[in-house]
Amino acid sequence: MATTVHNPIPDLINDEIYEILVSRELIDVKSVRDYIIRKKFRSLRNRNFNSTDAIDAVRSEYPYLQFDTIRKIVYQTK
Repeated sequence: MATTVHNPIPDLINDEIYEILVSRELIDVKSVRDYIIRKKFRSLRNRNFNSTDAIDAVRSEYPYLQFDTIRKIVYQTK
């Protein structure tokens, strides 16, 4: 029985490719998490949340991350 891996980035790659990359350990889980955090933060800011409230909302989904860690993720320059 094949195990299906949840694709958290369907807007970037399809499920089949994501599963292949995961099975070959070619996906950096931390980078995917950070991408999702930045995307959620931008979405909240676009809905007129202030920065602090947006970070707190994201933090509720990632309680193991400190406020400053999320702040660094969302404001890091590339």
